[in-house]
Amino acid sequence: MGEHELIHALGPTLVGNRTFIIQLLLVLGIVVIIGWLFMKRGAKQLAVRRLLILAFAVFAVLTVLFPGMLTRVAHLVGVGRGADLLLYATVLVLLGFLALQEARTKAAEKRTTYLARRLALDEAEQPAAFRDRALHRHD
Repeated sequence: MGEHELIHALGPTLVGNRTFIIQLLLVLGIVVIIGWLFMKRGAKQLAVRRLLILAFAVFAVLTVLFPGMLTRVAHLVGVGRGADLLLYATVLVLLGFLALQEARTKAAEKRTTYLARRLALDEAEQPAAFRDRALHRHD
């Protein structure tokens, strides 16, 4: 007995329950991730970033609850399946995230370099003190 025959034999109730379970798990996962992003970043986040996160969360929940909708959207934009569209969107989001992280890393490196230089200058011995110390050693 194949998988499709087994699913058909078990009836729509069990299949519906299995679908509900995965939908529930995915929606809970999305909510937990979004909540973590809001808590982790706190008040430092910009309002625009929060709106984008919220829009993504709504989109993710809708695609979990109504997978056929994603397929219809995929057909509208010329993609064969909703799963393919989701993969393409995920790649774009991942690349955007990587670019954002790269920019943040470069900014952090610049700040670190500036602070290291500032600290070196602040802790450097004054020329007069260096001269006095150097001249007294030779005496």
